Amino acid sequence: MTPKTRLAAAVALLAFAAAPASAQTPPAPAPAAPAAPVAPALPTPVPALPQPDVPPEKLAAARQVIVSSGMARSFEPMVPQLEEQIPIVVTRTRPDLSKDLTVVLAQLQPEFTAKSGEMLDIAARIYARTMSEQDLKATAAFFDSPAGKQYVAAQPKMLDELVVSMQAWTQEVSGFMMKRVQQEMEKKGDKF
Repeated sequence: MTPKTRLAAAVALLAFAAAPASAQTPPAPAPAAPAAPVAPALPTPVPALPQPDVPPEKLAAARQVIVSSGMARSFEPMVPQLEEQIPIVVTRTRPDLSKDLTVVLAQLQPEFTAKSGEMLDIAARIYARTMSEQDLKATAAFFDSPAGKQYVAAQPKMLDELVVSMQAWTQEVSGFMMKRVQQEMEKKGDKF
């Protein structure tokens, strides 16, 4: 699994982990009188924060950085992965909805696909608010240079290796720190 896929999967899992308990656990046994079935609730959308105006030229430079740096690649799988989670959440408690849900998901596909570009817009606004237009243009120029393109091409492999190395390093440092704490606590007569 690549880092961008891990990121998208984490976002998808967090989004659906926020669903109410009724969407995550089977309902209690039905009462004697049959009740109308209720579909599980999905997470409530978080309202967007107001976005200050950003000059179009600066926003375009920020967007160029996001695209040419390869960051936009990490946004691409997010909507499809969120979409894949919907049948899992819904049919967990309502397997009878599977057929209709498949039809509805196909019908809504264009709407879902249209949402994919929103994260690029959000990221561009963040970059544009954080960096000067001059710095954004210089950064975009780097990513458009041969060295920048080589960096972007090598980035997925480097990030994969970095994640593995960070996991090994974290385990090693955690063990070292715990051992040192135990040694110092033992000097005080405390063992654990």
